[in-house]
Amino acid sequence: MKKFLDNIGPSVVLTAAFIGPGTITVCTLAGVNFGFSLLWALLIAIFTCIILQGMTTRLGIVTQRGLSDVIKDQLKSPYIKWPVIVLIFSAIVIGNAAYEAGNISGASLGLQGIFPSLVSDSFNKGALLIGIIAFVLLYFGNNKLLERTLIALVVIMSISFIIAMVITGPNLIDVLKGLLVPNLTSDNILTVVALLGTTVVPYNIFLHTALVSEKWKDTTSLSWARKELIVAVLVGGVVSMSILICAASSGLTKVNAVTDLAEGLAPLFSSFASLVVNIGLIAAGITSAITAPLAAAYVAKGCFGWEKAQTSYKFRLVWMFILLIGIFCSSLKINPIEIIKFAQITNGIVLPLVAILLLWLVNNKSLLGSYRNNTLQNILGVLIVGLTVVLGVKSILKVIEVL
Repeated sequence: MKKFLDNIGPSVVLTAAFIGPGTITVCTLAGVNFGFSLLWALLIAIFTCIILQGMTTRLGIVTQRGLSDVIKDQLKSPYIKWPVIVLIFSAIVIGNAAYEAGNISGASLGLQGIFPSLVSDSFNKGALLIGIIAFVLLYFGNNKLLERTLIALVVIMSISFIIAMVITGPNLIDVLKGLLVPNLTSDNILTVVALLGTTVVPYNIFLHTALVSEKWKDTTSLSWARKELIVAVLVGGVVSMSILICAASSGLTKVNAVTDLAEGLAPLFSSFASLVVNIGLIAAGITSAITAPLAAAYVAKGCFGWEKAQTSYKFRLVWMFILLIGIFCSSLKINPIEIIKFAQITNGIVLPLVAILLLWLVNNKSLLGSYRNNTLQNILGVLIVGLTVVLGVKSILKVIEVL
């Protein structure tokens, strides 16, 4: 057990990254609108995440480099390399700047649910407080401190939403049916795509590769890295499912904001249920507010070939830019809608592109040698590439529809 605890870190950061305010919102909407019937979609999303990030784990440990650095090195033609690098940089760095406001705002909504005085008509003091916490942890924290902080927040988040789920007393037969019997209709297909898209996130692929390459320095650690990945992502899956189950059992018929779940539980299941949901929302928002700028900095490091991370002023300037944009927009309640639309379109292109490039890289004998993909891994990889193409096309079409 001690050996396992010593080896946890990168994949818990991954879990902390994908369980954010956006995930909570999507899972809440899925539960309120479709009951337990879309739990199977989360099961597929978790399986997809484990397979995809398993490839990044091998790539990071064997090559001892981040994904953006490996892509830049392996794409020889400048006519292919630089358009790909620019697209990745735009999607992750600019995209995360747009989404960071949502991460900080989500955590501040949880704070406001407990301390209503933190918000006024023109200024969100809760958002500023969350931003300062994220800044301090990123500036003064090394990888070990960040990992331990995020592990603690994931534990708090997990306990909060699991307690909330238990309080609502879901029907176990309906839960099992929702998990094991796929139900895909024209009415729920966009929600299914959203559940998959909020779990399989492009920036997590880059972040995870960079973190595993820094934590483990030889291939003898691959076994522990795989175990850590499976446990951490399963924990994230349980949290997502708990939120969906909680929403499905709440009796709510409509939600307009993520805090509606907490407010809706209070009259039905006591104010304690509302409190634990707000605590979970705070933890989820802080984790994503930390990991989004960190991922953007790692992508920039790989794209521009910087040697150092964490303490490098260039690395710090990137995450500071992302974080400050998020603090500014969320504190003054500014919605950078045009930047968000741009980010959604670029993410819709980058996710399948990165999945294709990753599958190509993990089949490269000169790069991974005996650690390249086997036949089963390639079959699963092709299926996942197909899934990411569907996700990407749907996300782009969704943005086009509202333009």
